Amino acid sequence: MSFLKFPVLLLLVFFMFNAQAQNSTISNPKMDPDKSIIKNAKASGKHDLLLAAVRASDLEKTLDNDGPFTVFAPNDLDFDITTKEKVKELLEKKDKKELQSVLGYHIIAGKITASKILKALCRGKGKAKFTTISGEILNATMKGLDIILTDEQGHQSTIIKADADQCNGIIHEIDSIKPFKA
Repeated sequence: MSFLKFPVLLLLVFFMFNAQAQNSTISNPKMDPDKSIIKNAKASGKHDLLLAAVRASDLEKTLDNDGPFTVFAPNDLDFDITTKEKVKELLEKKDKKELQSVLGYHIIAGKITASKILKALCRGKGKAKFTTISGEILNATMKGLDIILTDEQGHQSTIIKADADQCNGIIHEIDSIKPFKA
């Protein structure tokens, strides 16, 4: 694919993804852009495991007040049984350090909309890097019309709903979480 065609393709994907992101935000009426990431996650009714981990890791105040942040949030259905058990185990042990480490992979300082991710992909000729609050790198690429996030160990997630605006940032719903250490 020539260099000239690639930006045009990404621009087309940008417009299609932006329209899809706007529709996904509209279809979730519980997300209120005047409320915080935490308040909206609570109201959604589908992020209970994530919220329990946020509370146990002492990140609740940060995500309720400060910002802006970009959160890549799996919903409760995207946790497989092994991951659910591991989260419950860490919550029972109150292992804040590991919970913060895993949650840190899902948070970036700043408000990074899907359009900003796509613009970064255009500038990077199909690749973009973002640094999480834990200092790890998330690589963004495209697979068809999907934005794929890959961590440093090769674990991948797909953004399935984008641009849920919050007063202190933005939430992108993803289809999986970073696996926990064995």
